[in-house]
Parts: sequence; C-alpha cells; structure tokens
Amino acid sequence: MASGLSERRSEGLRAELVQRLSGAVEGEVYGDAFSRGRYATDASIYQVMPRAVVVPKTFADVEATLSLSRDMGVPVLPRGGGTSQCGQTVNAAVVIDFSKHLNRILSVDAEAGTAEVEPGLVLDHLNAALKRHGLWYPVDVSTASRATLGGMAANNSCGSRSIRYGTMRDNVLAIDALMADGTKMAFEPLPRDLRGLNSPSPRHDLFRELLDLGAREAGEIKARFPDLMRRVGGYNIDALVPNGPSNNLAHLLVGSEGTLAISEKIRLQLSPLPRNKVLGVCHFPSFYEAMDAAQHLVTLDPTAVELMDRTMIELGREIPLFRPIVDACVRGDPEALLLVEFAEEDQAENLRRLRALGEMMAELGFRWDDPGKKPGGVVEAVDPAFQKQIFGVRSQGLNIMMSMKDEGKPVSFVEDCAVRLEDLADYTQRLTEIFRKHDTMGTWYAHASVGTLHVRPVLNLRLDSDVKAMRAIAEEAFEMVRDYRGSHSGEHGDGIVRSEFHRPMFGDRMVETFEWVKYRLDPEGVLNPGRIVRPPKMDDRSLFRYQPDYKVPERRSVFDWAGYPGAGHGFQGAVEMCNNNGACRKIGEGVMCPSYRVTRNERDLVRGRANTLRLAISGQLGPEAFTSEAMMETMKLCVSCKGCRRECPTGVDMAKMKIEVLAARAEKHGVSLRDKLVAHLPRYAPWAARLPWLMNLRDRLPGAATLSEKLLGLSAERSLPKWHRRPYRPTEAGDEAAEVLLFADTFNRYFEPENLQAAEAVLRRAGVKLGHALPQSGGRALCCGRTYLAAGLVEDAKAEMRRTIAAIGPVLERGGFVVGLEPSCLLTFRDEAPALLGEDWSAELGQRVLLFEEFIAAKMDEGSFDLPLAALPQKTALLHGHCHQKAFDLVSPVQRLLARIPNLEVGLIESSCCGMAGAFGYQAETQEISRAMGELSLLPAVRAAGRDTLVVADGTSCRHQIADGAGRAAMHVAVVLEAASRATANGQGNTG
Repeated sequence: MASGLSERRSEGLRAELVQRLSGAVEGEVYGDAFSRGRYATDASIYQVMPRAVVVPKTFADVEATLSLSRDMGVPVLPRGGGTSQCGQTVNAAVVIDFSKHLNRILSVDAEAGTAEVEPGLVLDHLNAALKRHGLWYPVDVSTASRATLGGMAANNSCGSRSIRYGTMRDNVLAIDALMADGTKMAFEPLPRDLRGLNSPSPRHDLFRELLDLGAREAGEIKARFPDLMRRVGGYNIDALVPNGPSNNLAHLLVGSEGTLAISEKIRLQLSPLPRNKVLGVCHFPSFYEAMDAAQHLVTLDPTAVELMDRTMIELGREIPLFRPIVDACVRGDPEALLLVEFAEEDQAENLRRLRALGEMMAELGFRWDDPGKKPGGVVEAVDPAFQKQIFGVRSQGLNIMMSMKDEGKPVSFVEDCAVRLEDLADYTQRLTEIFRKHDTMGTWYAHASVGTLHVRPVLNLRLDSDVKAMRAIAEEAFEMVRDYRGSHSGEHGDGIVRSEFHRPMFGDRMVETFEWVKYRLDPEGVLNPGRIVRPPKMDDRSLFRYQPDYKVPERRSVFDWAGYPGAGHGFQGAVEMCNNNGACRKIGEGVMCPSYRVTRNERDLVRGRANTLRLAISGQLGPEAFTSEAMMETMKLCVSCKGCRRECPTGVDMAKMKIEVLAARAEKHGVSLRDKLVAHLPRYAPWAARLPWLMNLRDRLPGAATLSEKLLGLSAERSLPKWHRRPYRPTEAGDEAAEVLLFADTFNRYFEPENLQAAEAVLRRAGVKLGHALPQSGGRALCCGRTYLAAGLVEDAKAEMRRTIAAIGPVLERGGFVVGLEPSCLLTFRDEAPALLGEDWSAELGQRVLLFEEFIAAKMDEGSFDLPLAALPQKTALLHGHCHQKAFDLVSPVQRLLARIPNLEVGLIESSCCGMAGAFGYQAETQEISRAMGELSLLPAVRAAGRDTLVVADGTSCRHQIADGAGRAAMHVAVVLEAASRATANGQGNTG
C-alpha cells in the first residue's frame, strides 16, 4: 500500500513537472513513457528512465528548465547525441536535448583559426562548414556524424589523431556556461593574479578558490595523476595548477560530464585542414607483435596509428557495406592490422614516410615472400577515396564489434584504459589472460598510437554469473593499469561504469577534492548527479538495460529472424541488436534515416524505433504497447527505405520490424479503408484499368480530391498516379525455351507501360530468349505482395508470393532468371520472401530474381549481351537511386549501363529517400514530410539540372516525386537504353 501510494505521489509530481515545463518553454516537452523511454539509454549497458524530456528552441528554454527543475528538486541532464558509452547521458532527471535546435555555428575567425559554436552542433556539420576556409576541428571521434561539440567537451573526447592534435581539452579555448544556480559565467584563460577582475563578485570568488585549490593540491595532483595524454578520469583539476602566468578555467569543465555547469557557447581552436595523406595498412601475424611494434612505428611521426584485430576483420567481412573494403585492404590472414597515417603538407614527404614504414616493418621482421621473415608488411593506400573507405571501416569499430548476433556481446567497462606504449604489448597480453580466467575473450581496436585500446570482453549481462565476471574483470584490470601507472579512463569518460573506481585510482584525498569541486559549483547536486562523484556501483543491476526481471514473452512473429536469439523466432534478438551508438543520426551521405533528417526527432530514428520496440516487447511500456497508437506514431514516418538494412552496422532492419508491428496491429484492429485500397491494388487493377477515365476523375473533377482526403485520408494536394489507357501487354509471345522471364509489376503495367515495352524491346534486340512471368492457371497478373506487406496483411502477401513463385519457379530451377523493373517489387523476393515462406522459397532462388539493369550489366560484363548503343541528343544524365537499389548496392549497375552510351556524362544525385515511398507521399498526414524529404537534396538537384539533362530514376515512387516536386519527367533506365539501342538499330548516331 505504502509503495503504491509513493508511486502515485511520484507520478503526480512528474505530471506537475511536465505541465509546468510545457508552460515555461517554447520548445517541445515530453512526459509520456514512450518518449522518455527513447532517452533512457545511451551506448552504454545502462537504462535509467528520465523524469521528462525537453527539446529547447532557445537557450532561454534551457534557463527556464533549469530554474523550474531546481525549484521542484528534480535533477537536470544536458545531452547531445546520446552516444556516451559509460552511462553519463542517462539519469532520473529532466533530459535537455540540445541537438535539434541549439546547433548553430555562431562565428568563425578564419585568420585566428577559431570558431564559436552552440553545444548541439554535430562535429561533421562544423567541419563541412569549415572546409571552405581550409580549416577543421581535429578532435576526430569515430562518431563524428552524430557527436555534438557539447557532448565531446563533456567527455573530453580524443579521436584517432590525438597523437598529433591532442584531446578536446587541448582544443577548447573558452566556455560560456550556465551555472547550477542560474547565473552565467565565462570560463576562459585567466591570470593567476585576479586583482584585475572586478571584485568582489561570485565569479571572482569562485575562480580565486579554484586557483587556490590548484596551488594547494599541486603536489598531490602530480603524484596521483598518470603522466599520460589520455587521462580523462575525474575532474581536470590539474588545469588549476600553477604553470605560468595564467590558467584556462574552461579546461575544468571539459570532461566534467555535465555535472558542473551547462555549456551555452564553446570557443574552439581550429587547425589547418590536411591537404595530403597516405595510409599504410601494416599486417602482423600475431596480436602481441602488433602491439609491440606500435612504439616503433610512432617514431615516424604519423598522425594516427589505429588497430583492427582479427575479430573486427572477420566481422567486417560479414557486413555487406564493409566486405569489399576489407577484402581490398587486407592481405592474407593477419591477426592484427595497424593503420598508419601520414598527413604532412608535402605529399612527397608523406610518400617518403610510407616507404620508411615498409622498411621499418622489414627491420622489425615482417615482410611477405621473404623466407627469413614473418608474414606481414604494408598495403599502401595513396588514393584518398580508398583511405577514406579504410578509415570508415575503422571508425565503425564499435558497431562492427556489436554486430555479433549472440546474447553475449562485447561489453564496455574496461575499454578505455591507457598505458605507455612501451607497456602496451605486455598490458594487452595480461588483460587477455584475465579474460581467459573468466572464460571470455576480448575484441580489440582503436588508438595504438597513444596506448588506448578499446577492448570489450564478451559477456551476457542477463546472467548473474556474467555480471559477477564483469565486476571481477574490472577490479583486476584496473589494478593492473595502476601497476603500469596508467589511466583507467582514457577517452570515453567515467559515467556510471568507472566513477566508483576513482578512489583506488586517485586516492582518498583526490576524491574528496573532486567532491569539493562538485559541491562548490553545484551545491544542491542538480546537474547530472551520481556521475564522477558519489556514484552508484557499476554493477548495480537496477540501472542495467537488461535488469534482473527483464524478460520478453514468446510471441508469434511474421518473419523467421534466422540467426538471432530470443522470442518471436529471433525477433527479440534482432531488435536488441541496436546498441544505441547512433549511426542512424547522420544526415550526410547514405540513406538512413530519412525521417530523422527532416524532423530531427529521436522518435524518428532507427535507434528511437528500436528502443521503443525493445521496451514494448519486454512489457516496460504496458501490456498493449506493441499494437498501441503510440507505437503507430513511432512507426508512422518510417518509409521502409531499407537504408538501415545496409547502413546500420549492427544490421537493425527497421523495414521488416515495421511489418511485424503492422501485422500485429492489423490482426488486432483491422485495416483502414485507405490501406485496403492500397493493399488490394493488384487484385482490382485489371478491372480498374478497363475504365481509366473513371479512375482518373479524382484529379479532374472539382472537389473530388478534397472529398478523397476527408473520406480516405489521401492528400488533396497530391495528384494520384494516372491509370494508362493501354496497360502493358507483351508485344510478342514468349519463347518456349525462355532463359529469362520478364516480370511485369502492377505499377509499371497499369500506370507506365512504356517502361515495360522498352525493357522488352531491349532484351529482344540483344537476343535474349525472353518469356513472360504469367500465372499458371490464367487470370489476373502476378504480384510480389509488397502492397499487402505495407498494410500488414501478411497472409495475403504470402498468397501472392506463392502464386508468383509457382509460375516462375520452373525457369529459375533450371538456371534461368526473372527480370523486372520496379526495385521494391523485385527485391521482395530476395529480402522478405525467404524469411516469410520457409521451405517454399529459398534465398538462393531469390538471387536469380534480378532488376533489369542488374541482369544486363552482369551479362555485359560477361561479354554475353550484345547491345550496341548510339549517342543520344542529351549529353548529360542525372541519376537518382531507389532506396532499395541502394540497400542492395544496385545503383552501380545503372551507372555502368548509362556510361556505355557514347558521349553521355552521368552524374549521381547524393540523396536519401525521395520521400514518396509508395503510399506515404499521398497520405494527408505525411505528405508534408514526404515533400520535405524530397527537398533535402533530390528535388533541388533536379531543378538545378539543365532542361536537356536526362533525369533517370528506376523507382515508380521516385519518378512521381520528381514530377510532382520538380516538374520534370524522370525515366526508367530501360527507356533510355531502348532509345540508344533503337538509334543504333536504325543506323543513327555513333555506337559505343
């Protein structure tokens, strides 16, 4: 009874908090369990439900949030990208998310090499803006695509090139901060003699006391702080020690994890952008030898020496996005690689050092094809694109390691220990022995140049035995680090996981000094309490993501999630693959996550959706959460682009997961009339096509579009696809000995039949023995089932798939192919069908269902496809890839085909999803988001193209979005090839 009363009282106070915050700030305030749950985790092992979430529009919102929370006795946690790995960005507090709005570059002084930024600014976005000045911010963390400068300052981030540029602390000039009591103070370089400052004042008194502390504790600091660059544990009170006429007080805030003050503005020291680089990939037959070599390789003065161990190499090969790069840069079967980069201004000097690197490797005893030496050596990467690809694999080290599908995962808790380079080999060997003692193994990668290796033993923290092993490993590892006079925290900070170990690391007096600093700056403990000082135990399971009572009940799933553990044929394990590292928060290259790129809301991320699913299936959001309206809101803006299928390094496939939600929802609540109309399109299309004038009245009859929006939710501002007067019919009967079947999808058959006619013409001109994918017993045309999956009508989708498989199976089984035009349709047979149909369909047969361009490009590469092409009147082509083409790496075949047309210059639009995404762009509630997705890059690029430029897009939705948003007609590549091959057949133009 008392417990229930206390719980209700707590919930009442939280509701009051949310209500008062909503009235006090201009930005968004979230108090519901779904929204708070999305902020309950970071990239650590911990989960702590916040009291509320505030997304401030202005810094005045931050001030109001702090003031109100302090008055109500509720802590505050400032947060950026939420990628911290130690638990410093989760707390039972009001979370303030700076990343959506407080992310501006306030000023850049190119001559002085400085910039002032807001804390929510992402590092990659800053560097993109600095590029035109020939500058960059060189604290190049691997999470640069989503790490905010405020978060980096809070953690004292370091990055791959700290051997040359130092840590965040070395590159922060000043911080304008909001103190816990609501006052503002500038933390900057100050003279030790403060008599020149206005006195007395709170700022003067605080800084005088801090500088006095530095003088008083100088001896203890020198005795207890490891003499290493990579010491980021505790507070940087060494910044207060007398060391010249001034001290930079901002350095005390760097690394303080939001526990001392809230940053408003951060002034940064920039560096000249390196213009030239080379990379040497050093191969070693044993891990120990690689670690021992690091101390010698750094004498060549590289800008980086980064480790990739055998586990990372093997896991990288299993990820489609990384496999080609790993295969290109790895020779033989090494146990470890060291990536050694040189980035001097003079490229000739870089090349000289690269040669010296090879010579040093030989001197150390490693050279391929030398009987007197061990296998090893250097794979040279001089091409900038190749270097970027290799470092791209390394920067995804954490996510690659976390791609293990077992319940046991590499766990972060001893991963940032730093030792001197001369101790590195022995340290790694001894730590490996500790792992073996506890029946586990570690995965290794990262910063060999400075003695900080990210190492994660593989543990299953659902098991009490493995939690105890984690505790024992931590205690033994940190004791060993102290033996080496190293640092137990070398990059990622303290948070929950390491803060409790400060006492053995630094001693009682130093911990008491840390506590004094915290009390002096935040006497009421408002700011991120329990981090760095007065922390909980690192193995307090009530703070874990997987708490002792964590359980996912068995459930019926749509797909067979083969290879993943847990309930729902592995659906649980697939959802839990999200490690919260936030790769989906990128907004530059690639596809994912298009909805986030528009809204910048945590809800609209792959990570946000995966967290919501995990909390729902484990009962943490209530018994009906999985099929609730809140879950539908979570999934509403997912356009099933499949970008995450390829680009999420841990393989979180949200497009399939959305189908699981839709299917459960359809079973429980049924399907709307609009969804039924979309889903059943393939079944009623033959009848609708007989009356195209009637079907097209909606966009011609005044008021009809408005009525359709009211009745069906189809946006009146969008015109619907036009039913064609003459649907596609084969121009010739199929060859009885056909080796290829042309699959006519519903969209091209009834709306754009000219595309199928062009494809048929091209294939016949090239001499292909062509047949047609036709139903065995006659009747309506075949269908892939995609429209049914989009509505959650899975059994209908299976029926359509089986009907099609029965027709195409015999040709496939005798070695033939099925070829079609629409990526979303054809690729269903490779992606969803094998996981839906079990023994009725195999992934191997799915590989023989090809896109038109994929089939032709492969045959041309084999030399077995004879299709002369002539020049076209247009001299340039602009290509937009369909999301599913990108997900399966199938844009390049289109590029290669267009490149075969003489005198045609082909450009690729670097774009995410077009935004139309099937019915998504036509829905009244999502059409604005749809347009915004198109406006990110696709539509501006098309508008900027000359009128004589060919616009090529193979996706039906993409072509409609381009026509609607840019007023241009885009063509399927089949139409372009047909025109070029027809010109040759007619004896026109130059052939290629």
